[in-house]
Amino acid sequence: MYLDQKEKEAIFTKHGKGPQDTGSAEGQIALFTYRINHLTEHLKQNRKDYNTERSLVKLVGKRRALLDYLTKKDILRYRAIVKELGLRK
Repeated sequence: MYLDQKEKEAIFTKHGKGPQDTGSAEGQIALFTYRINHLTEHLKQNRKDYNTERSLVKLVGKRRALLDYLTKKDILRYRAIVKELGLRK
C-alpha cells in the first residue's frame, strides 16, 4: 500500500499535535494533501481511471471543507497550514 502506518504517524507528528492526534484539522488536511498528490500522480499515468478521478474530486472537496472550517475558526492556523503545505501560490 502507498501509505503505511509509519508514514501516517509522521504526517500527524509533523502537522498535528502528535502521532496519535488524528482528529486535528491540520493533520487531516495534511493527510488529504498527501493522498491527493498520490492520486494525481496515478491519474497522470492512467487517464481513464474514472473511479480514481471521482475519489480525487471527493478528497479535494473534503479538504476544501476543512480549510473553510479552519478559516472561520482560526485564520492564523489556516494561514500556517496553507503556507506549510504550499497550497496557495
